[in-house]
Amino acid sequence: MKNENDILKWLNRENSDEDLLRLKETEEFTTLEKIAHYSSQLDTPKVNVEEALKDLKLKTKNTTKKGKVVRFNIKKLYKYAAILVVLLTTTYFLFSNSNTNFKTEFAQTKNFNLPDNSEVILNANSEISYAKNKWEENRNLNLEGEAYFKVQKGKKFTVNTEIGEVTVLGTQFNVKERENYFEVKTYEGLVSVTYKNTVVKLPKGTIFKVVNGKIDTTHTFDINEKSWLQKESNFKSTALRFVLEEIENQFGYTIETTAINLDILYSGGFTHNDVNNALKSVTIPLQLSYKIDGKKITIFNYDK
Repeated sequence: MKNENDILKWLNRENSDEDLLRLKETEEFTTLEKIAHYSSQLDTPKVNVEEALKDLKLKTKNTTKKGKVVRFNIKKLYKYAAILVVLLTTTYFLFSNSNTNFKTEFAQTKNFNLPDNSEVILNANSEISYAKNKWEENRNLNLEGEAYFKVQKGKKFTVNTEIGEVTVLGTQFNVKERENYFEVKTYEGLVSVTYKNTVVKLPKGTIFKVVNGKIDTTHTFDINEKSWLQKESNFKSTALRFVLEEIENQFGYTIETTAINLDILYSGGFTHNDVNNALKSVTIPLQLSYKIDGKKITIFNYDK
């Protein structure tokens, strides 16, 4: 670290106005301010400085060879102590604020357990993050994409997304958050969904959706219907743009369209085992056609 003397003076509050101005112009000053803030919140053991110095001088005197006097440099002791505080505080800051992350790529799913043994199945192109060291007191996580949760009973369990918030105590539910699309399905128990100033309670077998910022009326669904957990995606009166996005997520292709109405509603589904079968399941009912070139799919109007 540059400007070591200025930093040590700053830690001991000994800077002159000129020293402080010079230090503020360095790249490290913002980091130092954060370290000072968090170090001020740490509980440090009480030390009797005078007694500690007496003990240290006595030990130094007793270990001196041939009666040679070893001079004790108190300034160096303060210097090393200040550096140690910086190192310990930085380590505490980094580890106490680290998050645990799980992420999937296109055409990939992942199963894992949370610290309370709640189960999570993460769908393709999705990510979950949470603070592991705070989990017992705050069961709170962030989701981008889609995931199915089997929550152990206990304290409030919250799933945060950019669009809405889902809260439960212990249940099974699915949360899907994609661009301009938010959906929650309850498979067991009762789920509370918060979207802006609206709070909705979802009992078993109900679904809540927000599409392009507009709340869709609450619908029911068949909890025994196959879902992405069984490698199958199903839709009911869903805009084509969201259906095609799901094909991209499950197969890892890029889809382009030519003169297609992406807001046309689609009801149906497709399996995740073959991209051609999936495309046929979507395009044929809507009288559309497609072609595949490498990892690129183009969808266009069917020529009669």
